[in-house]
Amino acid sequence: MAEEKKGFFGRLVAGLQKTRETIVSGMDAIFGGFSAIDDDFYEELEETLIMGDLGIATTMKVMDELRNKVRELHITQPGECRQLLMDSLKRQMYLGENAYDFEKRHSVVLVIGVNGVGKTTSIGKLAGQLKDQGRKVILAAADTFRAAAIEQLTEWADRAGVDIVAQHEGADPAAVVYDAISAAKARNADVLICDTAGRLHNKKNLMEELRKIDRVITREYPNTYRETLVVLDGTTGQNALAQARQFMEVADVTGIILTKLDGTAKGGIAVAIQSELGIPVKYIGIGEKIDDLQKFDADQFINALFS
Repeated sequence: MAEEKKGFFGRLVAGLQKTRETIVSGMDAIFGGFSAIDDDFYEELEETLIMGDLGIATTMKVMDELRNKVRELHITQPGECRQLLMDSLKRQMYLGENAYDFEKRHSVVLVIGVNGVGKTTSIGKLAGQLKDQGRKVILAAADTFRAAAIEQLTEWADRAGVDIVAQHEGADPAAVVYDAISAAKARNADVLICDTAGRLHNKKNLMEELRKIDRVITREYPNTYRETLVVLDGTTGQNALAQARQFMEVADVTGIILTKLDGTAKGGIAVAIQSELGIPVKYIGIGEKIDDLQKFDADQFINALFS
């Protein structure tokens, strides 16, 4: 497990190289180029963080905390701000102790995300990892509107070695979830993961669909733990943040899966999402293999970013 962790950290370091070039190279130049901590120093640092896709609100929060710490600790050397900044970013991304409770309980996980963000792939990887933990997992193919979605999820179910409940393309998603709940009860499953449609261009339809699914779960599976994960593409930066906000309007989002962090210059969005929305990034994806989706670790992420 330690080797697997180390391997993932190495891939994360490599994946964040472009982000590191945008953010950290700029900051290193500031830390090394200024002889005093003054307004110009703070302004340059602020601009570098915003350019790294942390967003204005998050950057202001981090900079206020940095200024307070500099005053409080009587710091005079710009280089000493590096660790303070890292510590502040880690605090912005703290997950909380109950972030992964759904893994240990009888739970229903709804997964939402627009086409192309890696939703189906993330579900397959998550299912495989839960199975490796000894959990009995069933997938519900409730994204019935996208061509090939059912086929793709079936392929991932086979790869992960878990059961899947599916109907035909265009079927009622709530009916698929109903069948999946019946199967989960009959087979005594631990975790039911539901792939749902993510058509943000028509939020009204999506909201109605999610409400129907919610009613079915509440009625048929009343005492299960509920988790709603939104899958976002890390390469889209601030657009991912805007997408997350839209999904929050139609669903009770409890966590984010941030994909495609390998090779993006916009990895700073992971900090912005958590800081600005108050919703934790729970998983990050850096590749196509089943173990390329991992639980988010703020220390690991910031260390990889500043490595």
